[in-house]
Amino acid sequence: MTVAVMQPYLFPYIGYFQLAHHSDYFVFYDDVNFIKRGHVNRNRILNNEQALRFTLPVLKASQNAKINELFFDIDVYKLLKTISHSYSKAPFFEEIYELVERVVKDENRNVAKLASNSVKEVFEYLGLEKKFYYSSELNYDRTLSAADKLCEITKLLNDVHYCNSIGGLDLYEKEHFAQKGISLSFISTKHLSYDQKINGFVKDLSIIDVLMFNSIEDTKKLFEEYHII
Repeated sequence: MTVAVMQPYLFPYIGYFQLAHHSDYFVFYDDVNFIKRGHVNRNRILNNEQALRFTLPVLKASQNAKINELFFDIDVYKLLKTISHSYSKAPFFEEIYELVERVVKDENRNVAKLASNSVKEVFEYLGLEKKFYYSSELNYDRTLSAADKLCEITKLLNDVHYCNSIGGLDLYEKEHFAQKGISLSFISTKHLSYDQKINGFVKDLSIIDVLMFNSIEDTKKLFEEYHII
């Protein structure tokens, strides 16, 4: 059994979903500080054959506030209009636009809840079951170092295996985790591609792009395109 921990991102890129899919228990790290210009409320979609950044504004955004203490603006018109303009001719536009609209129009504007729901809704759409948790609901020592917090969260879920995104390769050492009784691994996305109905391929876009151009079965196959290090 494997645990993974990530901040809740709004419709993140496929690597995020691969990490969640690989894990048995996925924890939304929602009681850490919000990072401006991060991925909690921003990502990229395909527009005119190029990557275009989209943002869902956060009210009174502050890096001194926890993610679960902040709220999204209720105005989602610009975001939905951009997505509609960018993907209206995509093969799976109708069902995916409806999914996105349902998520971003949720009455609960809490950043942690809405962003995490964007992940949960995708898993539900694909028919994939997953055990999700929120770090704010776990009784772990918040004074520990970043690495030791992850070790403790893993133990709280009665597990001894922790998997991190490849971005943590320079941050966390397997030896340190081993000293805490936890085996550490990293997940790396393969060089995947799919038909975006353009010349070439624009990589590392939001899961919205993947879903717009791929069937449920093809998306599930893309979820498996990773290496464990």
